[in-house]
Amino acid sequence: MKRIQFALVAILLVLTALWLAADTLRPEAFSYFSFRTVFVQYSGVLAIGLMSIAMLLALRPKWLEPHLDGLDKMYRLHKWLGITALVWAVLHWWWAKGTKWMVGWGWLEKPARKGHAAEAMGSIEAWLRSQRGLAESVGEWTFYLTAVLIVLALVHRFPYHLFVKTHKVLALAYLALAYHSVVLTKSDYWTQPVGVVLALLLLGGSVAAVLALAGRIGAGRKVQGRIETLTEYPALRVLQTTVALEAGWPGHAAGQFAFVTSDRAEGAHPYTIASAWNPTEGRLTFITKALGDHTSRLRERLKPGMPVTVEGPYGCFTFEDGLQHHIWIGAGIGITPFVARLKHRAAHPHTRTVDLFHPTADYEQAAIDQLTADAAAADVRLHLLVDGQDGRLNGERIRAAVPQWRSASIWFCGPAGFGQALREDFCAHGLPPERFHQELFQMR
Repeated sequence: MKRIQFALVAILLVLTALWLAADTLRPEAFSYFSFRTVFVQYSGVLAIGLMSIAMLLALRPKWLEPHLDGLDKMYRLHKWLGITALVWAVLHWWWAKGTKWMVGWGWLEKPARKGHAAEAMGSIEAWLRSQRGLAESVGEWTFYLTAVLIVLALVHRFPYHLFVKTHKVLALAYLALAYHSVVLTKSDYWTQPVGVVLALLLLGGSVAAVLALAGRIGAGRKVQGRIETLTEYPALRVLQTTVALEAGWPGHAAGQFAFVTSDRAEGAHPYTIASAWNPTEGRLTFITKALGDHTSRLRERLKPGMPVTVEGPYGCFTFEDGLQHHIWIGAGIGITPFVARLKHRAAHPHTRTVDLFHPTADYEQAAIDQLTADAAAADVRLHLLVDGQDGRLNGERIRAAVPQWRSASIWFCGPAGFGQALREDFCAHGLPPERFHQELFQMR
């Protein structure tokens, strides 16, 4: 989380510093209207700059994953960039539109427009000035649409397939806002560093928007496959799916995930890969739990032989930190990346000692027998806790079961609130924060 927070603050500071090098929030002859003029420019630069970076992150750039600790963290940054951009867009809209309303209500008196000597304008500047009225209208109505779409994206009850469709509309809205920004950004900025950076962001964001509208995000990382087997665990509301892939999958590290499309109308869903990679077999296993509309329907919809598209792999939850003792915590369906690592560990030489904790509210003997066998084959000490029978897992129980926890790193996958509570508990007892690894497996 610290990388996300640092990145967001750094982006805001860099954009602010670039803007302050070109303008000021304390103009000469300071007044409400002189401040309004510069603040509208400043807030506009921040809003479109943040939105441009969010658009670039939507491309799922693999090269950036190691720097932000995985695509799950990149999507969390994407989310907060969108929220922060909306905040600045609201401020931008209010100072631009609200001022006009207050003049109309008689609350403010608009200063008399100063006469300007005729200026020699180039054809580009003349065209931009001729577009100002249209750009203001486009920006205003697109702002209303964008605000609604961002709010819908944050509502988890909003169906995922509708989220995918409406989120694509945001790419179209971005192109309209880019036009608004190009026309209405102060012309003097374009010859200064803030203008150069803004132009690059607008260009990159526009390319990202076009790729999103064309459905080309991740196109080079997609492989076709067919469902081979389906295994259901009714008591757990879990479905295990094995997919046989065609040529092209680059391989993956245990703990990574992929986007899987089984229904084009529904769109791609992210699933953790629950199998180690064997290039001679060319198969992936996914374990999904019925937690929402889409996952609840998979049991009826998926059939052996059905074609699917797999995109990936993504993520940095790969258990590589150089320490010789790990504590793994897979809560509920969060056990999935650890299942993949158990299978990888069983097939490869290892020296690291591992304690795996699996707290679960649901119990099915067949699934537990399989997990127990996988743990034994991987030489991993399994701690199973069933709610209502063994009580809840907390930091104190883990430390009692693993006295050498201070020399270990912790890898957690499960409910975000539970992970945060464990992180705070262990850090309060002296565990360095960088040793607590948490998968933020939430793409919206």
